[in-house]
Amino acid sequence: MAIGWVAEKPKSNQDLCFEEGEFMDSAIHFDQLNRETQLILLEQVARQALGEWGLSEGAGLKLLSLSENATYRVDSGSSDRAVVMRVHRPGYHTRNAVRTELDWMAALQREAGILTPQAIPTSSGEYVVEIEGDDHLMETRFVDLFGFIEGTEPDEDRLEEAFRNLGRLTARLHKHAKSWQRPAYFERLVWDFDGCLGNRPNWGDWREAPGLDEQSLELLEETSETIRTRLEEFGKGSDRYGLIHSDLRLANLLENGTDIRVIDFDDCGSGWFLYDLASAISFIETRPDVPELVASWLSGYSEITDLSQAERSEIPTFIMLRRMTLLAWIGSHPTADMAVEQGVEFANGTAELARAYLSDPQSLVKRKT
Repeated sequence: MAIGWVAEKPKSNQDLCFEEGEFMDSAIHFDQLNRETQLILLEQVARQALGEWGLSEGAGLKLLSLSENATYRVDSGSSDRAVVMRVHRPGYHTRNAVRTELDWMAALQREAGILTPQAIPTSSGEYVVEIEGDDHLMETRFVDLFGFIEGTEPDEDRLEEAFRNLGRLTARLHKHAKSWQRPAYFERLVWDFDGCLGNRPNWGDWREAPGLDEQSLELLEETSETIRTRLEEFGKGSDRYGLIHSDLRLANLLENGTDIRVIDFDDCGSGWFLYDLASAISFIETRPDVPELVASWLSGYSEITDLSQAERSEIPTFIMLRRMTLLAWIGSHPTADMAVEQGVEFANGTAELARAYLSDPQSLVKRKT
């Protein structure tokens, strides 16, 4: 989704665009600021970081996305090579967690032949820099830089083929994850039940999402408890639980000729391997062709490694787990591109899925006759 860019850089905080009731002398949290002000502040951080890589502070910046992080394409007049800068959301990852992510991406390309963005070191050899915040409006943020990758998202006119390729690629990624020698400082998010919907949710409480009425809340509470029970029975054996991408959908693939690259490892962490299947249909879970897309994904995955019948039977549970986790994300990220696009209708669709899941879990993946 394209985002309009604020071209003029403010001279000071006094020039920022505040909504009525926002004052410079009050303790305002970044997430409380309007979108335009957030973008201005994020650009300041990005420009401040450019010098760490020997890039001019006046380099061209184009916002590519605003989600957990702000991602920019950087075009420098002194170089024909475009790069991508990522300004991290504060409090989401530690420095070691970011280092772990970059290490895994490098290992996937080096050891498994899975093409991923490769981080670029600073002039001093660091891969992650820390930029101090601007007074009380901006917390300290991590920033990293990658080579720009040419490519486009897989063609939606070939969805079943694209999902088959995605399943095959996901199986290769899981195979590598099971054998990867993790660094001593390994640290990543945990996407178990508590990390998704329970006591320590990474994306906040799903109950605070927009569009939930009392009836929907009651329905989803029952769904959450059902998911918890089923996952406890399913277990966390090493054959079904480990390091996952956690957002491996078509939007995070780039095709360039015969090359397919996997991008956006920001959410990678520990979780059930089937969570990557559920992530593949993020935001489209209510489409009538989901059973066909899931079948195509499974067909590709099975070319590399197969799934047990117990795993296949639990696919609907992971679809609901992911959908409710996304509901929490929308509630806690109101200014993110996808959250704005989805709106309150996402809650209605989630309730519809939950109703079907409680009635007959397999109805979520059952092909229509």
